[in-house]
Amino acid sequence: MCPQAAASAAGGRRAASRALGAHNVCRLLTRRAYGFYARDAGVAHRKNLGLLRKIICQESTKFKNVWTTHSTSPIAYERGRIYLDNYQCCISSIAQEPRILYQKPKCSKSEKIEDALLLECPLGEMLPSPSDYKSSLIVLTVQNWLLRLSADSGEILEKIYLAGSCCKFRYLSWDTPQEVMVVKSAQNKLPAAARQAGIQQSVLFYLAVFQVLPLSFIGMLEINKKIFGNSVTDVAISNGILIVMYSMGLVRLYNFQAILEQFMEQPLDLGREFNWNGQVGVVGKYPFGLPCNIKITDTPPLLFEASSLENAFQIGGYPWHYIITPNKKKHKGVFHICSLKDNALAKNGIQDMKCCSLEPDWIYFHPDMSGRIIHVGPNLIKVLKLKEVKNNTDQMEIAEDFTIVANRENCVNNTVTVTASGRVVKKRFNLLDDDPEQETFKIVDYEDELDLLSTVAVTQIGADGKAHLDFHCNEHGILLKSIPLLESWDVTYSHEVYFDKDLVLHIEQKPNRRFSCYIYQMVCDTAKDDECSSHEKTERVFCKKGGRIFEYI
Repeated sequence: MCPQAAASAAGGRRAASRALGAHNVCRLLTRRAYGFYARDAGVAHRKNLGLLRKIICQESTKFKNVWTTHSTSPIAYERGRIYLDNYQCCISSIAQEPRILYQKPKCSKSEKIEDALLLECPLGEMLPSPSDYKSSLIVLTVQNWLLRLSADSGEILEKIYLAGSCCKFRYLSWDTPQEVMVVKSAQNKLPAAARQAGIQQSVLFYLAVFQVLPLSFIGMLEINKKIFGNSVTDVAISNGILIVMYSMGLVRLYNFQAILEQFMEQPLDLGREFNWNGQVGVVGKYPFGLPCNIKITDTPPLLFEASSLENAFQIGGYPWHYIITPNKKKHKGVFHICSLKDNALAKNGIQDMKCCSLEPDWIYFHPDMSGRIIHVGPNLIKVLKLKEVKNNTDQMEIAEDFTIVANRENCVNNTVTVTASGRVVKKRFNLLDDDPEQETFKIVDYEDELDLLSTVAVTQIGADGKAHLDFHCNEHGILLKSIPLLESWDVTYSHEVYFDKDLVLHIEQKPNRRFSCYIYQMVCDTAKDDECSSHEKTERVFCKKGGRIFEYI
């Protein structure tokens, strides 16, 4: 999407949000019943989401922990489905009691799934198979198989063999979400014995690119150090750009479409018999796999390059800007916002929270396509915007749109010691900005359908940590709703929190590969609910389904 269209769409969404605010829920329901939105399903859907937002944010609405499950393997969540046991078990998160959608037999190590992406049906397109209209899961196995599974049954819908033992594919990502998918290999490294024998390895990565629904092969290319250099550490394709990262912090961007046009030897179709370098086989079938039909024989034209600490580089905003950290360790936590057109630093474009913390602050372009920037520190969230400098339309400046501040007291701790002579000595010291005993922001996310900015803030005293999920108005930052998470939150563990319409899901990873998943659902509060909202007064029931133990209320 071009920046003008993105800014226009974001502005239209916020305008629609303001229009929704002009009517109360009762009036919106009445207008819907009278068929005011019958001619435009999109308008009706937006109105429904507006109603849901109002219901979520009203005071009487609560989120109740309805059930919990635990696992010894990672837990993944995708659009109302919880996946366990390396995607062999799928549970619906919609029901108030756990409902197993499917459970497959435990797979062998050779069938282990390395990565997965949820694939959803595009609107308004004719597809070749009825199964294409339902959600599916694209998974990558350890043996280089790419499978498309039914998201609700686990049935295999399509199988593609990628390659033999020459490379190990490990990662799935989107070039264009729900349109173009990229499968990336692990970095090729020779065994120590081969390196000592003087054997050279020139190919560093392989990338296979697919159009999805229907699944079709675009091409496979190799990242060769003879073309891109010896110090390549990582590579990606995103939004039609080939991104190559180097060990010294350099990031280079290339036009992937131009690479396809210049270096593709021949387009290939999945399932087609083909002779490639004297080897005859079927494209995408075992053992032939996918030929490397994009041979980059010369350095492609460079679009852009920048040097940044730890290869941290982002593009966004309107007009286009990029964010980097100067490539020196002393500048860690300092962010420069520059124009993509001429590399000029924006006015007030150096953002530095001067945090004294164990975990660094982070910054990124707002995912609502408004062109704004979110800068998150331990106790402060800044939402920034780009605007023209007064009397100078060629330069942009960074201005503060709004801030969200953690609820903490500005106190100074004292330690008291008494000398041998009885003299009292007080020593003052300041806590770290992200000290667990002070409320600290851990997660910031954006719910696009409801246009809400969500934050998770945590306070931990001793072993007991308390967290709450807050919803803020995305336009002005006003706090609209706060949801306490009842389970104890340990800041030393890894956590993920998802907010999906009327559902809140918290996934926690504890030491020794212990994973927990807590499901909260929206309920209308009553006096009875208030009386039994604490752990002590709530009776928790344990049940066993499909060989798995669930804990629910």
